[in-house]
Amino acid sequence: MRSVPVASLLAMLLAGLLILGLAACSPLTVLNGAVPDNASRIVTDVAYGDDPRQRVDIYAPPGVRSPPVVVFFYGGSWRNGSRADYKFVGDALASRGILAVIADYRLYPDAAYPDFLDDCARAVAWTLRHVADYGGDPARVFVAGHSAGGYNAAMIALDPRWLQRQGASPSMLRGWIGMAGPYDFLPIVAASLKPVFHFPGTPPDSQPITHVTAHAPPTLLMAGMADTTVDPHRNTEGLAAALQAAHVPVTLVRYDGLGHALLAGALARPLRWRAPVLDDLAGFVLDASGGPLRADP
Repeated sequence: MRSVPVASLLAMLLAGLLILGLAACSPLTVLNGAVPDNASRIVTDVAYGDDPRQRVDIYAPPGVRSPPVVVFFYGGSWRNGSRADYKFVGDALASRGILAVIADYRLYPDAAYPDFLDDCARAVAWTLRHVADYGGDPARVFVAGHSAGGYNAAMIALDPRWLQRQGASPSMLRGWIGMAGPYDFLPIVAASLKPVFHFPGTPPDSQPITHVTAHAPPTLLMAGMADTTVDPHRNTEGLAAALQAAHVPVTLVRYDGLGHALLAGALARPLRWRAPVLDDLAGFVLDASGGPLRADP
């Protein structure tokens, strides 16, 4: 029998754990443990508001002058999650010359729709105003998210109400990235999500797909076609079709055999073999940023 390298066995084990749920502490701890020391310049616990949940961690790529910036929102059904659990995302982006801002936001039951969108808009507006202080390029800011965080990113990019409240606009973004986000999910079926969105009184304009216009920023939509948590056909493909009909530049990437959690997990060093998620995400950001990165002299 052919032996399997220990590293491959670990990667397969992590993939199995992530299939069971990315929010579980154990696999995320292992993924973050694979981040090398000094792989990026990290600044933690930076406030963008007064609430304890209104904080970001910043991962800056060493040796890159004025890199493009991605503000990333994690998933967790708007009920759980912590920016510290997504160190592997900051590491992934920094490894490709992109400055990452990993943001916390208020969660249910302390907050419900649209409170967390106000937080996300505040985090993005703070980034636009202050990221130059941390070495990033404020003219090349993107917003991204996975799962519930993909919804948050979509609403910030497509519905101008949220950034306008913070004195900013989606036109200030170079683009946005949605990873397995729910963009069209009424009526709400999951009992745990109904109070988050005040169902059955959920406002119809809570759905990102209702905010598609020709003014939307360039878009990258990513989905695993084995996703059983968020239907990729209705949500990712449906939003892509609406954006295309509005003549918005949109890139749709489908990953055969990839599930919901692994779409984000594939950003981590031990799981990058599973799918070229990081290659596709970084390629979109660098292309939409207008050219190659500028290295420090």
